[in-house]
Amino acid sequence: MITLYAATSNPGKLRDFAAAAQEESDVAILPLSNLEALAPPAEDEPTFEGNARVKAVYYSRSLPGEIVVADDSGLEVDSLGGEPGVRSARYAADAGFAGDPEASTDERNNLYLLARLGGVPASRRKARYRCVLAAARDGACLITAEGSVEGEILVAPRGNEGFGYDPLFYLPEPGKTMAEIDLATKHRLSHRGRALRALLLTMSRQE
Repeated sequence: MITLYAATSNPGKLRDFAAAAQEESDVAILPLSNLEALAPPAEDEPTFEGNARVKAVYYSRSLPGEIVVADDSGLEVDSLGGEPGVRSARYAADAGFAGDPEASTDERNNLYLLARLGGVPASRRKARYRCVLAAARDGACLITAEGSVEGEILVAPRGNEGFGYDPLFYLPEPGKTMAEIDLATKHRLSHRGRALRALLLTMSRQE
């Protein structure tokens, strides 16, 4: 049995990791219990891999001898030159886009994305979710793995099950948005699920 500790307080990511653990019989994925007591590291690397490495290495020092995993992930929209990319979680804030003052961060990011894509036809709304996972132990990065999934951005949100840009991210295979599918299907299709499977495969080959 491999036990991995997920360095995230994002409830959506923790749900994704929990679903992943159910699919992998020899893996347990637990939240890093002391995360809230630690000042977060700066996430100022220009790539998903760079940020994932920084977080995994930093948080692994708080749990000696154990493997800590951290991800950096986001949305890349082709017609926007890859935006929002590594700034996905801060997209609206970076632009000074207030939107509805009662809206959550996710809702403001979605509203800003829709504003940026105003008038762009469906044929030019191709996008992908990308995730890089890094595993570290005792302050040293062991491995990284990447996963991505192709889709397109809708003109209005659909579904209530996801987080981030999930209500706008349409998956051609099931014909639903990422916010309309169940967790098991999401693990099978999503960028995070694919990155985790790639990470576990690499780890098994190294044993």
